[in-house]
Amino acid sequence: MRAPLGSFEHVLPAPEALDLLTRPVADAVRQWRGSVPAQDLFHVDTDPQWADTATFVEHYGPELLARSANCVVVAGKRGGESTLAACVVLSTTKVDVNGAVRRQLGARKASFASMDTAIGETGMEYGGVTPIGLPADWPVLVDAAVADLPYVLIGSGTRRGKLIVPGKALAELPGAVVLEGLGVSV
Repeated sequence: MRAPLGSFEHVLPAPEALDLLTRPVADAVRQWRGSVPAQDLFHVDTDPQWADTATFVEHYGPELLARSANCVVVAGKRGGESTLAACVVLSTTKVDVNGAVRRQLGARKASFASMDTAIGETGMEYGGVTPIGLPADWPVLVDAAVADLPYVLIGSGTRRGKLIVPGKALAELPGAVVLEGLGVSV
C-alpha cells in the first residue's frame, strides 16, 4: 500500500494498525465518526529517533515539512481555573499562544503545558501527541491552513509512527474549532 504523501515502506489504514497506537488513539479510530471514513486515515511506521519534526523531514524528505502539522498541549488560565486544549498548526509555524489561543480560550494567560501534564492527561508519548484521541472535553484548535490540506502528517500518539489524515478530518474532531492565524510564521 502507498501512503497519500511521502514514500514510507510500511503503510496501513489506521483501523488495521490499532496495536501500533496508544489506547486513546486506537479507541478514537475504533469509534471514528465523520465524513472521512476511518480507512482514509493511514499509519506509517517510522523510526522513533526521527520523531522530532526537524530530524524527521531531514530523514524522510524535506517535501513533507509543508504537509506536516504539530499538535501541542496548552493551558489557559483565568482566575483559579485552568483549561487544557490542543493546538494543531503547520510544522512551518508556531502556535500563537498569547494571541489566538488566549482569546479563544477566554484566558487571562496561556502557556504550553508541561511535558508531565501533556503526557499524563493525553495518555500519549511526548513528541507523538496527536489531536486524535484527546479527552472529549478538550478544545482542539486547528489552524485553517491545516484543515485545508488534502492530507497532513501528524503524530500517532507514539514516537514510533505517524498518521496521515485529510485535513478536513481534523476539523471534524470532537471539540474542534478551526481558526485563521492560529499558526504564525517562525
